[in-house]
Formats: sequence, C-alpha cells, structure tokens
Amino acid sequence: MLDRRAVLIGSLAAVGLGAGPGQALAAAEPELADNGLHSQDWFLQSFLDLQEDLGDAESGGKHFAVLWEQAGCPYCRELHAVNLMRPTLVRYLKENFEVLQLDLWGSRAVTDFDGEELEERALARKWQINFTPTISFFPRDSGAVAGKNGREAEVARMPGYFKPFHFLSMFEYVRDGRYADQSFQRYLQDKFARIEAEGGTADVW
Repeated sequence: MLDRRAVLIGSLAAVGLGAGPGQALAAAEPELADNGLHSQDWFLQSFLDLQEDLGDAESGGKHFAVLWEQAGCPYCRELHAVNLMRPTLVRYLKENFEVLQLDLWGSRAVTDFDGEELEERALARKWQINFTPTISFFPRDSGAVAGKNGREAEVARMPGYFKPFHFLSMFEYVRDGRYADQSFQRYLQDKFARIEAEGGTADVW
C-alpha cells in the first residue's frame, strides 16, 4: 500500500530534479516585470486571443496552458524561484507547451475561447480562478474547445503551488493525455509505484 504522503510529495532524485554535487536547492530571486509579476522570457507573448493562441500551439505540436499569477504572491515567487530554475523541468515545458501568463487583477483585454472579450480580472472570475498560482490546461485539438469558455474547455487545473515533482508530473499528465482516462492522483500513484519498481530512490521532502 503506497503511503499517501509519499505519493503526494514524490521523488525528486528519481527524475533528476534533485540537487546534484555543487547544485544548491536554495531559491534564487526571480526577475520582476513592470506589472509586478515574476517573468520568464519563454512565456508566450500574444495578442491575447485564446482560440488563436491554442491554434498556434497546436500547429507547433504543443499543448496550451494559462498561468494565473498576481503581484506579491509568495507562492508565485516560489514557482519561479524553485520550479522554473530547474533546467530539466523548464526544457520539458518549452518543448511541449505554450504557457501564457495572465494577471488575476489585470486590465488587459483577453478574448476567451467562446469569443467574449473581457479584462483579465473579469476573465478570472468567469473561469472561477480564486487564488494564485493556478494553471489551466487545454486540449491540443483546437476544435474541441470551439464555442466553449475556458472553464468549460480546460482538461486539467493545477490549483496552487506544486513542488517540482508534482509540477512536472501534472504537465506530463496533460502532455500524455492521461486526463482522458484517470485522475491526476491516480496518475501520481502509478508513477510513484513505477519509480519504486525501477529502483528509484524516494527523496521525500
């Protein structure tokens, strides 16, 4: 029987996310953009038409995800200072996803998948985004979201800050389309069992 805490915490060393010799786990100070949000130069820059962004991601063989953050959010800082400082993790995201960052309290006009144009803060309410960071994931097939709003169209949601193992696992879960046949919790349990069966070391933290 798998220990629930071990499943939820996971193994960093087994997937190369732990610290190696001379590699510190201390958080770096991430860069702040003019809007007060932490920034990554590989985040998608777009005209904020979500159907168009999804179509472009699909054309590039990638999935589309929307990352909601807000200025002053300590867990958003943790996401950037810890998770997004891991080269292996970032490489996986860049190869498989287009990630668009939106501001929970922002005023930029965004066109939802259903064609409605709203300010970021109004879109957040429409999608029932209540805290940050939150990541909404969408199917790679742009036709599958036609006529739907983002809350209806998303295939998975990361509700809050996940540590690196779980963060990467959620992106893998979406990339592999496993949301179609199992819950994320079940996916994690299976992954953890597979790591143990292959002789991986559980680095619980």
